[in-house]
Amino acid sequence: MPKENKKRGRRAQKKRKHEDEEDVPPTKRQKSEDAEDEVKILVHGDGDLQERGQDAYTGPGEVPFYGLLSEDEQEYFKRADSLLELNQFADAEERNLFLANVYKEANGKELKIANSQSCSRIMERLMLMSSPAQLKALFREFNGHFLHLVQHRFASHCCQTLFRQSAQVVTDELLAPLEDQQKEMERGEPYVSMENLFLYTVNELEGNLGYLMTDQFASHALRVLLIVLSGQPLANTATTSLLQSKKKEKIDITGLTKSSDLGLQARTVPDSFQEAVDKVISGMITGLDTTYVRALAAHPVGNPVLQLLIELELSQYGRKKAEDTDSLFRKLLPDDSPEEGTDSASFINGLLYDAVGSRLLETIIRCAPGRTFKPIYRSLFRERLGSLARDEIAGYVVIRVLERLGKEDLEEAVTQICPQTGSLIERSRTTVIKTLIERCAVRGLNTKPIADALVEAYGEEPSARLSELLKLNITGNEGMSKERQLQVEAKDGVKLHGSLLAQAMLEVPGPLRELISQSLLATDTSTLVFMAKDRTATHVLQRSLTCSGQGNIFCRKILQKFLGHIADLAVDAVASHVVDVFWTASKGLQFIKERMAEELLEKEKALKESYPGRAVWRNWMMDLNKRRKSEWISKARGAQEKPDQSSKVGMQSQVISKSGIELARERFAGAKAGKSRNSRARVSTGANGAAAGVRVEEQGLAAGIWH
Repeated sequence: MPKENKKRGRRAQKKRKHEDEEDVPPTKRQKSEDAEDEVKILVHGDGDLQERGQDAYTGPGEVPFYGLLSEDEQEYFKRADSLLELNQFADAEERNLFLANVYKEANGKELKIANSQSCSRIMERLMLMSSPAQLKALFREFNGHFLHLVQHRFASHCCQTLFRQSAQVVTDELLAPLEDQQKEMERGEPYVSMENLFLYTVNELEGNLGYLMTDQFASHALRVLLIVLSGQPLANTATTSLLQSKKKEKIDITGLTKSSDLGLQARTVPDSFQEAVDKVISGMITGLDTTYVRALAAHPVGNPVLQLLIELELSQYGRKKAEDTDSLFRKLLPDDSPEEGTDSASFINGLLYDAVGSRLLETIIRCAPGRTFKPIYRSLFRERLGSLARDEIAGYVVIRVLERLGKEDLEEAVTQICPQTGSLIERSRTTVIKTLIERCAVRGLNTKPIADALVEAYGEEPSARLSELLKLNITGNEGMSKERQLQVEAKDGVKLHGSLLAQAMLEVPGPLRELISQSLLATDTSTLVFMAKDRTATHVLQRSLTCSGQGNIFCRKILQKFLGHIADLAVDAVASHVVDVFWTASKGLQFIKERMAEELLEKEKALKESYPGRAVWRNWMMDLNKRRKSEWISKARGAQEKPDQSSKVGMQSQVISKSGIELARERFAGAKAGKSRNSRARVSTGANGAAAGVRVEEQGLAAGIWH
């Protein structure tokens, strides 16, 4: 039977009737005609901003409709997307031909594809594999529509990828502008540099920047554009969280190699980009007062943009901009010295405990000039570091403060934080302790007070201390499947931070390293084997054997505990890394290295059936051990750091020195070649016929000697 209309239907019908009777304004977020001159900003608990007045930003109008793809077109582009993702082309020529065909099919439909929920991914993958000319073609298609595209849920991701991929093209054109110009002229196209295409985009967005910085989707594209214009690294860990959300889908291509220079190094940009950055910053903050800017600091979307603007402003202009009354920094902190009781001090104290605002405060502390940072530290942080370190949010701000302190101030900070060590460990705030240890090592301070505080917090018994620090759960996951164990470990942040703290302690010679070393020596073999297979604790074990200055006595005692378990560790995906470390750690301990090699030989079949085992077999040069044992022993005795632990196991290549017989063969071949050249030089002074006869005779003689 058909269902009767429910409440939802009647409400919708009533709403449509009400909308038909009223005049609906043609644009969104229009300013009221009778608005007052002053600006009033209300910051609600969820971080939304409500603004009104003549300085309030308005939206760019209704978003145009670019049309929909037909079912056949959607099916074609989905199929092309899957082929691009797999990247199983025979060669580069076949891939380029496929890309050209996809671009031909997408001609005139670029805006439809970018706005399509199901097909926008192929646009991003196309950009990842596109040539500079193809990227420029996409830029031309998007020109005039960027204002609407950056606000679209799916098209905004395409804009971000286009900006990222085009960043290096700007640098390349600066180095070789004539080559690119000639190529485009040969194709009969007017030459437009990528620099100009970016500048056109900035001009298009100008006038709406204040509105876009708080837009849910446009904000991310705006941040990427600012990073590209400034020339900063795109893949730097300090800016990754600013550029994209954690929920963003990762679009990649199998086997696609990315240039490290593109993401990790600063890029050369033209002078016009610096002017564009200034224009963007001034366009965002012009007309904004301190109240509005501070409201943005608590806005979940506007806050990352503020962080980036502050970083660009202070990194490029430094002290000069920090003292400029019209700068963004001065709008946030107008007081010259933010002492207790001032408006700036109240604002900073509010940011300290705010989950969103504290990130802006971290950026201010990290980038502020020394002349600006010192008054802030002395008046607001100096006497409160111990209590602030215990807070879940303010603790991250304390970490940034510790990174800026000199030797005397850091020594005072140690005296404040050490009594709080037990409380910090109970609250899982070990990141503060780790940073304190690292800064003490940099400044050359005595770490004995920190070691004493850790012993008091974790207990006197060495093995129990290590188990508590690393949160080892030997029997707790026995009933779980392998996949479930990996999921539990991935979510265990406390365990990860404990491992990082232990590794930081191992890097500092003295009492802190002794704490971990003594705990490892006091741990039984079964627990050490468990640690080697644990994805988090294994790094502590590896670092204990490879840290600089670690003595042979410690390495010998640890390695002896693993004898009898080498083959079992070698076939484990995690523990195989530890077996590779054993090769380096056993330098000078030849008898232990040979016993480990014997264990690997006994389980040769099992190792070669496992991918980690094959990698260990290759890194330990076990084929050489089987065929020429004496040569393997000589290499093992003189081994420097063979496996590179910074990359995946087995992916590194071994640099094998030449044997004695190989060197003798090279000397014989070199002497023979020199003798032949001298003979030809002497014969060349005679007649051509005689020279030819002698040359043939020499060749026959040489052949007889060789055979």
